[in-house]
Amino acid sequence: MVKRVWVIGIGPGGIDQVTVAAIRALNRVEVFLVPDKGAAKHDLVALREQICATYIDHDYRIIEVPDPERGPDAERSADQYAGGVRDWHRARADRYAELLTGLPEADAGFLVWGDPAFYDSTLRILDTLQADGLEFEVTVVPGISAIQLLAGEHRTVLNRIGQPIHITTGRRLVADYRAYGSDLGDLVVMLDGALTCRELRAEPLEIFWGAYLGAPEQVLRRGRLDAVIDEIVDLRARLRAAHGWIMDTYLLRPITPAGPTP
Repeated sequence: MVKRVWVIGIGPGGIDQVTVAAIRALNRVEVFLVPDKGAAKHDLVALREQICATYIDHDYRIIEVPDPERGPDAERSADQYAGGVRDWHRARADRYAELLTGLPEADAGFLVWGDPAFYDSTLRILDTLQADGLEFEVTVVPGISAIQLLAGEHRTVLNRIGQPIHITTGRRLVADYRAYGSDLGDLVVMLDGALTCRELRAEPLEIFWGAYLGAPEQVLRRGRLDAVIDEIVDLRARLRAAHGWIMDTYLLRPITPAGPTP
């Protein structure tokens, strides 16, 4: 049974986004557990393998763990979605429990896209395992998030002077905006495979969108939402078909009387 589990943020996918702290942590780990999401998303495993090969200077193992089926999230109600995610986490926890208990007393690690604090399930699953009675220490190494890289690549800040930033999901975007409007401040939207911001095209909003942030395949678009959203929807579909997967996020910014961001 392992005694320590490292949860290491490795950035949004670009090998240059791995921090010095993450590199040091990588070199403490002997076994990495990597979710295998199938052939269409094998690039995600290959990128983790590339990061390990680049920065680790000792012998290590990578164990690919078949990821449980999650289900049709887009077709579920809010309650069904929450229940489905809990079931998915439970299935993941059971698979990781079997592996962790069967490993020798070595440090194990999870390589998390971006930062473990933003819409990632790894820490919740480890909490579940500890609640089940497994005894191990957890060390978290924060990483550069897609949110930070999105702002950097667009050469903008996430907030206007003295104003808030609201981070939400595609599932909640429209309800959040309808409830609070521009009082929400600038909105960072994650996990939006349907690009639900299309429903806000009549609102005075500017969008800063990015896919495959930090990777050679990176693609950026920005402009008034009503002017560029159809192009982004079409582009996203073509990119997903070409690569078999896509990771993207975007910032929505209310347009002030002075106009869009210069």
